[in-house]
Amino acid sequence: MASSSSSSAPTEGSCPAVYPEGTRIILTLPDDLHHHFRDGPDRISAVVRHASERFGRCIAMPNLVPPVVDTEMALEYRERLLAAVPDGSNMEPLMTLYLTDNTTPEEVRKAYATGVIQACKYYPAGATTNSDAGVTDPKRVYPTLRAMAEMGMLLLIHSEVTGSDIDIFDREGRFIDDVMRPLVSDFPDLKIVMEHISTKDAVDYIMQAPDNVRATITCHHLLYNRNALLVGGIKPHYYCLPILKRESHRQALVSAVRSGSPKFFLGTDSAPHTTSSKQSGCGCAGVYTAHAAVELYAEAFELAGCLDNLDGFCGRHGAEHYGMERNERTITLEKREWTVPMTYEFGGETVTPLRAGDTVAWRIVDEE
Repeated sequence: MASSSSSSAPTEGSCPAVYPEGTRIILTLPDDLHHHFRDGPDRISAVVRHASERFGRCIAMPNLVPPVVDTEMALEYRERLLAAVPDGSNMEPLMTLYLTDNTTPEEVRKAYATGVIQACKYYPAGATTNSDAGVTDPKRVYPTLRAMAEMGMLLLIHSEVTGSDIDIFDREGRFIDDVMRPLVSDFPDLKIVMEHISTKDAVDYIMQAPDNVRATITCHHLLYNRNALLVGGIKPHYYCLPILKRESHRQALVSAVRSGSPKFFLGTDSAPHTTSSKQSGCGCAGVYTAHAAVELYAEAFELAGCLDNLDGFCGRHGAEHYGMERNERTITLEKREWTVPMTYEFGGETVTPLRAGDTVAWRIVDEE
């Protein structure tokens, strides 16, 4: 549970409770169990710096160019990430393999034996950024999934169908029916994460699914609905996949975290793209939140009236599902506004963060 280092109480009156300026909360150092670092020394360094300031461990997504499809590629990528971790930080990248139709049981056994490759990532082919080499039919990887289940290796899923006949707002719901239900039935011992869920359909499914099936939720899906993307003009820096949904779906995600269920935990899906590639005729999908992710989650939980649930969501539930000890260190947040820069350096160009030029209500402070 989040503990307060001041005697401040939430203001009385309307729900949700709003905490007064100066309130401090102490959290178990969070883990980000879905993070896009990208590649290349200049780009990695900028993203790793932000992640290192607020996370103890980060699951590194493998959808690079080329994708991280084997053990050697994952270990080499890990070394590049570790080289970018700032002095004084102990942030640990946890690696994944990009699952393809050709990924073998032998390869995942080799990967898992390293002790640093935690999971395989299932991208339906064509579902999101750099996913063209993803899985075309789940049954093609059933032998590999059996090996993963036997070892305890996790399967992380981008849970959307990709058929051109399916409306983009309906892709997650269809994936549950077409893929998740038979997959979970066929692999009752496989640990699965439905990543960045965005619909009431997914919340309802996770709540009734067996305990080996859990989900991550992003801060942007908790805070925004599709109006943020579409009303008053197209706002490319709110465009992500899965796409922001209508308000009823956002409210379902808020209800999920308000419940305190350990089946939901932090995964930012922070996904940097250059400002020019977002602000273009065919903008990339991805929201960059690494610069303020924990602070934005604090906003979302405060507005939901469940700030006491933030510690479990950020630092305990995910570690439990991954079979890891929780971080021993802590992080302190203070309710004090700060203004997000318009851009950050990113590989000789810039990345535009969420809330660029606007304020965030909570900030990280040094522990006293």
